[in-house]
Amino acid sequence: MKKYIVIFIFVLIYSISCTGQENNNTIPKIGLTTIAQVNQGTSYITAPTDIGNIEPLWFEGNLIPNFYIRVSKDSRLMGVLTPQIIIRMYQEESYPVRTPSYMPQITVYYLLSSKTEVNSLSLFGRFAHHSNGQDGDFYLDNGDINLISGNFTTNYYEFGFIKTNYNTRFSAAQFLRTSVELHPQNSTMEEMDGMYSLYRWNNIFSIFKLPTNSNQNKKKNASISLKGQAPWMFGDLNNLDGFSLDRLNLSLTFYYHPKFLEDIGLFAQLYHGMDYYNIYFNHKLDIIRFGIMTEKLRF
Repeated sequence: MKKYIVIFIFVLIYSISCTGQENNNTIPKIGLTTIAQVNQGTSYITAPTDIGNIEPLWFEGNLIPNFYIRVSKDSRLMGVLTPQIIIRMYQEESYPVRTPSYMPQITVYYLLSSKTEVNSLSLFGRFAHHSNGQDGDFYLDNGDINLISGNFTTNYYEFGFIKTNYNTRFSAAQFLRTSVELHPQNSTMEEMDGMYSLYRWNNIFSIFKLPTNSNQNKKKNASISLKGQAPWMFGDLNNLDGFSLDRLNLSLTFYYHPKFLEDIGLFAQLYHGMDYYNIYFNHKLDIIRFGIMTEKLRF
């Protein structure tokens, strides 16, 4: 685990230290649509080559179509409807797809800075639901969690801000997001008390290469992008000490966008922490995975 922490902190600090500003026409304007698209997440599908302690999968797929609600593309206030779904197909007989994660959500963004500024600050608020579409008992007769048909459901609110600036060294846009995530106890299953964190502090740092104004018509794709995530889980959680590093989830993802693949990129990801796949939340994952991704599912 220490290796994950060291790698993540080093990359994060190095990237932030490279921040620079420049005022000329070669810098792309970073609108609220781009800010929302980066921070809503990325649709992807993994290859059956996961390295680590996850169950053997044929693939994991994350579908995030974003429906934008706004007066115009230049609006400083915008809503985003996202019917997110995550599915896993297991390398078992009949190739089962078990208990998909259904994660519909609505997010509202407000751009505090001027629309013409490259460096900006945005606020956002989100209401989301997470369930697995099952109605069976949470526990099996032997006391284990019922992973096959056990019911899992929670609702949560998330509030935070996104700092956006332009990195002249890498000619890339940087996004630093921090937020608080709250799961009301009366909207989270009672059986999950003490095992599932109801309060979380989410931190995400992203750096994406965007086309400059002179190249906008050419729509060249980014070459390499990077995203690091470090959520900290508060509250009662498996009798962990309040400062235990087991409360920290870490994810570091590298994206590569070949110019000959207009809408598809390749990614490699390191993940350490709680399993995010609904009722599997009590599993601890340490994995390296590869796959393809796209950022084009927007409307």
